[in-house]
Amino acid sequence: MTERTSPYPLGLRLAGRRVVVVGGGAVATRRVPALLDAGADVFLVAPELTPALRSHVDAGRLHWARRRFAADDLDGAWLVQVAVDDPVAAASVSAAAAERRVFCVRADDRAAATAWTPAVTRSGPVTVAVLGGGDPHRAMTVRDAIRELLGARPSPTRTTTVDEGAAAVAPGAGRVALVGAGPGDPELITVKGWRLLTEADVVVADRLVPGLLLDELRPDVELVDASKIPYGPSRAQEEINRILVDRALAGKVVVRLKGGDPYVFGRGGEELLACAEACVPVTVVPGVTSAIAVPAAAGVPVTHRAVAHEFTVVSGHVAPDSPDSLVRWEHLAGLRGTLVILMGLKNLPAIAATLVAHGRPAATPAVVVQEGTTGAQRALRSTLGEVAHDVAATGLRPPAIVVIGDVVSALTPDG
Repeated sequence: MTERTSPYPLGLRLAGRRVVVVGGGAVATRRVPALLDAGADVFLVAPELTPALRSHVDAGRLHWARRRFAADDLDGAWLVQVAVDDPVAAASVSAAAAERRVFCVRADDRAAATAWTPAVTRSGPVTVAVLGGGDPHRAMTVRDAIRELLGARPSPTRTTTVDEGAAAVAPGAGRVALVGAGPGDPELITVKGWRLLTEADVVVADRLVPGLLLDELRPDVELVDASKIPYGPSRAQEEINRILVDRALAGKVVVRLKGGDPYVFGRGGEELLACAEACVPVTVVPGVTSAIAVPAAAGVPVTHRAVAHEFTVVSGHVAPDSPDSLVRWEHLAGLRGTLVILMGLKNLPAIAATLVAHGRPAATPAVVVQEGTTGAQRALRSTLGEVAHDVAATGLRPPAIVVIGDVVSALTPDG
């Protein structure tokens, strides 16, 4: 395609059709969620993957060949996305695509590509894709203006402040925003959270953030996969803190994008303290927490008149009998309200047994919701006495939330 020709706009219906993605790094992490959302049969070729991509593989959403690209990978493909920064390797994919008349998107060289990925905005059933004549910044500016006209979200031109009511941060000054991305549905991020994403120079993202949000980032945004950082949990958190502070002190606008809410088992407090010690201004943007949103998406209210006047949210990542546990499970067993357990699937047999042993009736209704608010949501209804067995039998896996209490059956016809 020459500079004087215009691309032909087209909406591809990829459901069930083979799409090959070459590369397993940050670019592929950003591009794959939109392909999966379109229902494509994604075949990923890369020696290594980011943890976010690996989670898609583990969930069975895509196929992965752990090796370098081979030309026959494109046999039967409708589209190929090249997400590597090696021009020689990318050119070999382009050549194989040209031989097979398969459209090829090149992340490394737009001029050598036969197809471009547009800047996209989604508002319910409406999808708007903008091509900026080869200029991604122009495309995203137009895209954001259209988003405002659609009424999906306000314009991102308002100056960001450190906190509501505080003075505006001077242009060019680095800052950090701790943003809750919500439970999984990309439309559940707050207006303020999305606006800060449009301003970001650096995004440090957790594995569970909605992938479609990453697909909307500017091409020049540095994406740091926080789950890929080495060391153990505490050392990894130290490294995340260092990245936030160093990038902000270098004058960057940094968004720490976290699943759910930053302060609900998200270590947002530790990141805030690290930034405060370095005199880096921080904005905290609350997120829709999965502890409430996921049960709601499965038809379960955490409270209900004449059924439950309280709900308790607890982490189940530490076993009840572990000396590291800070949860008084024996006390929780005596409550009459709703118990919401996050990160508790691995320890669910021990948790359920402990609650029953301390007086919670085994017949108490329970539900486990996997990947709530997303297209892959699954819900399993059971009882406290049987839920661990049922989860194992049906193969439910993290991320999942467990809800225990009479509210589980409150909205059913018999409830």
